[in-house]
Amino acid sequence: MSMEIMCRASFNYMVPALGDTRPVDVDVLNGRSFDNPGWETCGFELKKHVSRVIDWADDEEIQRVHYGEISDLARALTGSDYALVRSHILRNPQQARVHDDLAPIRFVHSDFAPSYGALMREFYAGDSEEARESLAMEGVTATEVANARRMVILQFWRNVGPSKMDLPIAFCDARTVGEKELLAMPVENYAGGGFNFETLAIEASGASLHAWYCFPEMEIDEIVAFRTYDSDLVGSGKPFWTPHSAFRDPDVAEGKPSRYSIELRATCVFKA
Repeated sequence: MSMEIMCRASFNYMVPALGDTRPVDVDVLNGRSFDNPGWETCGFELKKHVSRVIDWADDEEIQRVHYGEISDLARALTGSDYALVRSHILRNPQQARVHDDLAPIRFVHSDFAPSYGALMREFYAGDSEEARESLAMEGVTATEVANARRMVILQFWRNVGPSKMDLPIAFCDARTVGEKELLAMPVENYAGGGFNFETLAIEASGASLHAWYCFPEMEIDEIVAFRTYDSDLVGSGKPFWTPHSAFRDPDVAEGKPSRYSIELRATCVFKA
């Protein structure tokens, strides 16, 4: 493990006794110097990935061009039969004004609790236009999703703005976070979209042992893949989680420049 420290930064961890988060100062290490064993081992991985998207502010172009690119990448990385991409999140000052949930998230979390697999099977069994379009794009049926022998949620983070920003994202080596440090918390009506789920907050008690990494000055043709659910690992004690959080870069004043990023999520389905 590399010990090249990029900076000392404050991360908001959960304190169950308080029912709230508190800031904890941690070292953020340079992910480019990390001998990364891959997302299946530590939870995250930097990949080279060139996209055909021209305008990263154009939701229609992102959906038309980038969803298929991410589906292809997710299948290549996981070996899954299908990879369903149904939405994306742009995080920038304009989106933050639309809804607070679209600002960079500044508390330590991994997106999904063990309940997420059942939620996805239920979603794709439903009759929403979003579900139908996502299934049709991959040529998979709701029944195949419902009967999947394995489901992996692989997420992708890309910087689409200045290479140096006020609120970059850092990823924690999942091997350094134990299952007992996870706390399931309900999220209701995320970003006003009506989606309810459980996320995993991370307790502050083990923060001194957590290994945090950031990839400095990411360019447009780089992407971080990180795992937030794996039905094969749920209940095994092995990490299906990847804690992550935005943090204040001490070298960049707030908004000078602001973060511009895109996140996509692939539901990777392995046929029965």
